[in-house]
Formats: sequence, structure tokens, C-alpha cells
Amino acid sequence: MQLGLRYNRLQVIHWLLQVLFVGLILGITRVTIPALAEQEYGIAADSYLFLSTFVIAFGLVKGSLNFLAGRLAEVWGRKPVHILGWLFGLPVPWLVWHAPDWYWIIFAMLLLGVNQGLCWSMSQTAKLDLTKPTERGLTIGLNEFSGYLGVALGGLITAYAVGWFGMRESLLYLGNLIVLLAFALTLLGIKETRPWLALHPHNPQAAKLTSWQVFVLLSGKDRQLTAVVQAGSVEKFVDALVWIIWPVYLYQQSNNLALTGSVISIYGLIWGLSQLLTGHWSDKIGRKKLNVWGMTLCGLGVLMLPLFSGIYGWGTSAAITGFGMALLYPNLSAAIVDASQPAWRASAIGIYRFWRDLGYAIGALGIGLVAGYSGGLLASFWFVGIAMLLSALWLQIATTDTQVH
Repeated sequence: MQLGLRYNRLQVIHWLLQVLFVGLILGITRVTIPALAEQEYGIAADSYLFLSTFVIAFGLVKGSLNFLAGRLAEVWGRKPVHILGWLFGLPVPWLVWHAPDWYWIIFAMLLLGVNQGLCWSMSQTAKLDLTKPTERGLTIGLNEFSGYLGVALGGLITAYAVGWFGMRESLLYLGNLIVLLAFALTLLGIKETRPWLALHPHNPQAAKLTSWQVFVLLSGKDRQLTAVVQAGSVEKFVDALVWIIWPVYLYQQSNNLALTGSVISIYGLIWGLSQLLTGHWSDKIGRKKLNVWGMTLCGLGVLMLPLFSGIYGWGTSAAITGFGMALLYPNLSAAIVDASQPAWRASAIGIYRFWRDLGYAIGALGIGLVAGYSGGLLASFWFVGIAMLLSALWLQIATTDTQVH
């Protein structure tokens, strides 16, 4: 056994395929669920808080499962937790297909949150087991590139498949294909990566921390780690906005589902593809600069979108927002990994991802309340944009660079 992307490239490719599948199933739901809310279940487009419930449910469960996944990975191993995640994903397409009311959709999203929390966490943790400390930014960049490429492609494919098969049918056919293929490849191709931990440098003087101690460290005790964690949570406000408000806003403005899916896919594709560069970039110039720049660009991109109309203006705003996400997304995670020891790294990743994905629920609740009380969608753009800019300021004040040289 050796550490490094080059030496472990076959397993790295297997895990990249897994996170691609995780992203695809998420991308399918992003296009279909908001449309089903109005067309199938009669949820009015201006019932913003009720429309937000599926993202709130998803965020609460995914965040909690990220926390649990880190601990389970240290006890059971990475592969068993990943298999469990896909078992929870199996019923999701069928539940949406048969759903007689909105509450079935919320339950399906709870199961999807379990699937995403377990599988996405393990894909990141396992690849970090296999690679060198100096490759962390690149490794996380590759992971998030693959996952969000899946999100973008899943949304784009589904936007066009709906015209051929219908809304529910598209989710059923594509969802089943993805989940079954991912589950089979997990069983046949994935190896347990915990044995590689012994090859990582350990600090013998470092304190042996319990999961609770790691939680406290990331949740207020350590000034720098807390700043990174809050940024991770706030950046999910952007994704909640894209998931809940963008489809409604863009479809209201254009009356064109293919155009709506295309703009949202620009955001996802730029985010995914750019991480091939930005994760590795942070290994060279540091995490802090890219994290602060990314939060700032995201905030500006969000604020720009409602100022335009048409594919070019919306597409440009989506691209700026996506590139901002690419700058910050792998590098916030890398900053957490830099500061953790191998023995409790999986817990640290899980706790960071707990707070980060709890941002889905916090952001969705805030978006729903702001849009509901203001009586329109524009206030939700201001809410998210300003939150991102304030979070960037916190990062600038409270953090220093952490990358391994």
C-alpha cells in the first residue's frame, strides 16, 4: 500500500463514480420536485414556506447523517456505511412515483437526505484515506467536481427527459437506473480504505479526542475552525435558493422549463468543472484567499441574477455564482482536514458536513420566511446575498491559511 492519487487511481476512480451517481440522483430531484409541487400537488407558487419544507427536511436529515457517518466510518469502516447509504436511496424513486400527497414527497426527501449524508461523506473520506496530505485540496476538488457535475447533468438530462416521459416517469426511470448501478458497483468495485490510515503522518503528542470533543472544537471553541464551519453553513443558503427559488423564479419569468433547467445547470457545471482547478490551486496558494473570494463572488452572483432577463444575463449570473462555489466548496473542507488528526479526521469531516448541510434547513427556512413576509421572490435573493457577504467578512477576520506545504 502507498499513499497518493497516482498509486491508488483505480480506487479513486471508483469513488469518483460513486459521488457522480450521488450527484445525479440529487440533480434529478432538483428539477422535478419544485415542478411537482405546483403541477401535481396544487402548492401555490407563492406558498414559499410550505414549498421550502422538502429542502428543510432534506437538510436536517443530511446534516445529522453526516455527523453520524463520520463516527460510523471510524467504527464500521467506509464501505459498509456507503452500502447502507445506497440501501436508503433505493426506495426514493418509487416513493415519488406513488406519492399521493406532498407529505410522501417530504418522506422521500428524508430518505434521500440519509442517502446523500452517508454516501457523499464516505466518498470524500475514503479518497482522503488514499491520498497524500499535499494532495488534499486536489482530492476534495476532484470529489466535489464529480458530485456537482452529476448534479448538473442530472438536472439537465431530466429537464429534457420530462418532455419525452413526463415528470414522475423521468424521475422513476432515471432514478432507478442510477441507484441500482451505483449499488452494484459499490458491492463489486469498492475497497475498504481504513488500512491506508496507518500510512498517514500522526502527531504522537496530539490529544486523543472523542467525537463530542471534536464537535465542541468545531462548534465554538476554536476561533478559526468555527469561522470555517459558519461559512460552510451559510454557503448552503445559496444552494437552497437555487433549489427552491431559482426554478420558480426562472419559470415564472420565461415559461420555459428547458431554459430554466439550462440556467440552473450552468451554475452546477461551472461549479463542478472549476473545482478541478480550485482545489489544487489551494494546495499552492492557500485556502483562505479562495474561501473569502468564493463567498464574495457567490454573494454578488446571487444579487445580480434578478437584475437581468434572458439566458445570457441569467447564465452569466449563474456562472459567477457557480465559480464562487467552486472557489470555496472544496477549500472550506480542506481547511478542516488540515487541522484534524487521522484518528479523528472522519469525525471532523462529519461534524463540518453536519453544520454545512444544516445550512440547507436554516437557509430554506429563512428563504421561505423572507419570501413569504415580503410577498415576493426578490427579498430571498437579498437575504442570501447579504448573508454570504457578511460570512466572507467573518472568514477574512478570523482565519489564517492552513494548507500543508
